[in-house]
Amino acid sequence: MAAGSAGHPAGPAAVGLGPDAPVYVISVAAELSGLHPQTLRQYDRLGLVTPGRTPGGGRRYSARDIEHLREVQRLTAMGVGLEAVKRVLELEDQVAALRARVAELEDELARTADRVHASYRRDLVPVRGQSSLVVWRPARR
Repeated sequence: MAAGSAGHPAGPAAVGLGPDAPVYVISVAAELSGLHPQTLRQYDRLGLVTPGRTPGGGRRYSARDIEHLREVQRLTAMGVGLEAVKRVLELEDQVAALRARVAELEDELARTADRVHASYRRDLVPVRGQSSLVVWRPARR
């Protein structure tokens, strides 16, 4: 296992795991987040973070969990209560999900626009700069 710059094993990204992979035991998560393991347990009970579980019930934290723990620490240091912190985290997650959905919709829109443009008839040519107005007057009898 390769050592990281801080003397820790390489993170989950180094071995091809995503940010949601539950790989850190509570002691490592506590060290990475700067919090006491008992604080992590309390935050789990309060629903501020939801680590994965081993078959034996042990907590396993992901890189995203560590980010959440750091955010909890930052907000509580500013005097924000834990219930408010929980709501802030929920809203931040919702914003991230909505941004991802907007990006998906923008991609879909671009693909649809490309298909529409590709379907244009090529035998019709717009004439620009010329306009004519013809007044029709019926013949008098």
